[in-house]
Amino acid sequence: MKLLYHDNVLLHETGQHPENRLRLAHFEHLVSLDAAPDGTHALSSIHPESYIEKVLDHCEHGRPLDGDTKVHHQSFLAATTAVGLALLAMEQRDFAILRPPGHHAFRTEARGFCIFNNVAICAQKAVEAGKKVLVFDFDGHLGDGTMDIFYDSDQVLFWSLHQYPAYPGNGSAQEIGIGPGIGFNICQPIPPGAGDDIFMHAVHYMLPIALQFNPDLVAVSAGFDAHQFEPLLELRASLHFYYKIGQLLAAHFPGKIFTVLEGGYNAEVLAQGVSNFVAGINGTPMPFDEAPTSSGLRVWETYENHLHTAAGLLSKYWKF
Repeated sequence: MKLLYHDNVLLHETGQHPENRLRLAHFEHLVSLDAAPDGTHALSSIHPESYIEKVLDHCEHGRPLDGDTKVHHQSFLAATTAVGLALLAMEQRDFAILRPPGHHAFRTEARGFCIFNNVAICAQKAVEAGKKVLVFDFDGHLGDGTMDIFYDSDQVLFWSLHQYPAYPGNGSAQEIGIGPGIGFNICQPIPPGAGDDIFMHAVHYMLPIALQFNPDLVAVSAGFDAHQFEPLLELRASLHFYYKIGQLLAAHFPGKIFTVLEGGYNAEVLAQGVSNFVAGINGTPMPFDEAPTSSGLRVWETYENHLHTAAGLLSKYWKF
């Protein structure tokens, strides 16, 4: 797995905002592709034309799409380049270093710094090609847009680890899908204060569902804001966790994985977390060592209450 990047993603100018161009300032040897991949043609696989036109109009006039999601007159170009990078990452099984992120974007609504849902567009294109897709989202926030888009689908298994309670507010263990999609939505609420021990337990506990689903493609929504030094959440994952999760995915889903960048607002941690995750995928030594973190008893108790709720509901559809 290698990093895919184009300078167009820096054109999304947000000023004094957590999601800004300086997020990518600590990446070393990040080389812009010669030509910008354009994802405009794929937007309509998820987003209706009326929404695409709304985004274009807001970008042209610099009007925010919501209270959290600022835009600039070149934000549309940055966002369509981001979609193009995600599609190229899917094709090549690489990691798209992009912004704006996408997992909070709904079909007809921008939210939480996200304009177009990069990973959902990729997943939908794969479904249209007859593939089953696992979307694994380890960003510290629930990818509520992605979840909503596929909530009634049995072709996409959405699996999220996220702080709960936290933005966007939902993501409880009871949210397991509807209609044909019931059982195909895994929410793992992670309480504030949780460290690597809980994160790894959560992944290993639900991994049997992902293996039984047997996806043709694994789309990773990789956010790094669960790290202990991140400003927007209260989780305590270490850089060691990101390496281990890369190793685990590579071991169980070889040749099926691509990754798109979501959150991560400590620029130094973001670059280090990405490097560790990619090293884990590629089976190379961990470049940034950091001691694993552990969780207190009360945090474990809260986590286990959520876990048992989710397991009780999902056990009707999967074997643990």
